[in-house]
Amino acid sequence: DFDDTLATSKSLIRFTKPDGTKGTLNAEQYASTYQELTDLGYKWDFSEFNKVVGGKVAPLFNKALKLQGKFGPKDMFVLTARPMEAAPAIFEFLQANGLNIPLENITGLANSTAEAKANWIVDKVANGYNDFYFADDALQNVEAVKNVLEQFDVKSKVQQAKVKFSKDLSPKMND
Repeated sequence: DFDDTLATSKSLIRFTKPDGTKGTLNAEQYASTYQELTDLGYKWDFSEFNKVVGGKVAPLFNKALKLQGKFGPKDMFVLTARPMEAAPAIFEFLQANGLNIPLENITGLANSTAEAKANWIVDKVANGYNDFYFADDALQNVEAVKNVLEQFDVKSKVQQAKVKFSKDLSPKMND
């Protein structure tokens, strides 16, 4: 995953409520509420997600760098709910920070469902991949991919990426 796994950014998802009210959500807010809000009739605009606005490395970026050092970047992939148009911006961000995942290995699903990520993994298994390390900040994505990988005879580790609790504790306490 990209957002809140490899990187944090100030990119926002814009929404329109059924009554016409407009607003924005950050990646974390969207990941935890999109299904409920979609069911309520919210319409989504991901145009700002074609860029990496104010990007910084996130919890698992250093892990990705270590994996790149051990195995190389050829078989490393970024799977994101962002649209495919975001791939060049993601590629530039990763390159600028030393992670050399090939542009063609960055997949924008333009789909935030856990099933979309799980189906992508199924395709990789079908293409012969048999050793997976999957990380995502959204628990529903982690669980869906873990369930899929358990059905195949492949080596895998699935992890939820979490921003350090202490990083946002002060603002939460102030609120």
